[in-house]
Amino acid sequence: MNIASIDHVELYVGDATAVAQSLCSAYGFRVYGHGGPETGLPGQRSVLLGQGAIRMLLTSGLNQGHPASQFVARHGDGVAVAAFRTDSAATAYADAVAAGGSGIRPPCTWENDQASVVSAEIAGFGDVVYRFVERRGSDAEFQPGVIEMEPGAAAGADDDMLCVIDHAAVCVPAGELDTTIAFHEQVLGFTVIFQEYIEIGGQGMMSKVVQSPSGGATFTIIEPDVSRHPGQIDDFLGWHDGAGVQHVAFLTKDIVQAVRTFIGRGVEFAVTPSSYYVMLAARLGATDLQVEELRPLGILVDRDHWGQMYQIFAKSTHIRRTYFLELIDRHGARTFGTSNIPALYEAKERELAEIRDSAGTIRV
Repeated sequence: MNIASIDHVELYVGDATAVAQSLCSAYGFRVYGHGGPETGLPGQRSVLLGQGAIRMLLTSGLNQGHPASQFVARHGDGVAVAAFRTDSAATAYADAVAAGGSGIRPPCTWENDQASVVSAEIAGFGDVVYRFVERRGSDAEFQPGVIEMEPGAAAGADDDMLCVIDHAAVCVPAGELDTTIAFHEQVLGFTVIFQEYIEIGGQGMMSKVVQSPSGGATFTIIEPDVSRHPGQIDDFLGWHDGAGVQHVAFLTKDIVQAVRTFIGRGVEFAVTPSSYYVMLAARLGATDLQVEELRPLGILVDRDHWGQMYQIFAKSTHIRRTYFLELIDRHGARTFGTSNIPALYEAKERELAEIRDSAGTIRV
């Protein structure tokens, strides 16, 4: 099995058109294509968005029996499919099933005179599906015959601020971390590249990062420590109703410009106290980006053996306050901001405290 990268993610949402409009107006995504009953996708409406090398497929069910409708009813809007680019979807599927994976959909082919796309699916974690995608011919075609592409939409744009999906963060219930990691190792051939126990006040959580041999697909998988006080991981699992993707991180080459632009479009980011920046120079030394640029925007910075990285979380816009986005800018760094995790999670705690009542429910 050769997993090269994350080909795309598919979100199941209540209203694909409305979510598409929001992502386009706020983050600069563009509509690349559409699909629905009229294109051979019965019972659903899909909108394909793109920016840089990122592809996001938004799908809404048109009846209660559609998987997207059932997913949204249980979990709310969220990532339902993570798709891996591979040189042979049939081989990847066969290898995964032979290694103990549960097959959902064997290889299927979509093609026209420009491209051929083969995909197959296995069960991932929780209700999230893993899809293997093999592409031949023009990359301007996403799923020939069923996703009708907008003319010239996939040509890219000079003002794209987001490049690729850097990683996705996954929350699993207590006791499921090791089995989830073992699944990724045995079925997909991923390896653990980093692990740590994180303490934030009275909360605790264990995190392990798995990555494909190519380095193109990375997942941070987190479980709560139920011997400590409940916190936002417990909140996510309760509000999402089980394991799921907590956030997707997009790589940007200029995080300062990206955050400024997105704030100007109405995006709200997690607030970082000014005190975070007081000891920054003593902790990290000189930074590539000036503190005077980072402080007013709330951007965090960390350093590892390979270089520096900058990151920030957007506030969740979902009614359940579950899924959200992260921006990350890597200046050589390969890790995930270990020293920033308390600051990031404390920022999310402040956000969640505004909507969490004493019983741990959501105010709406």
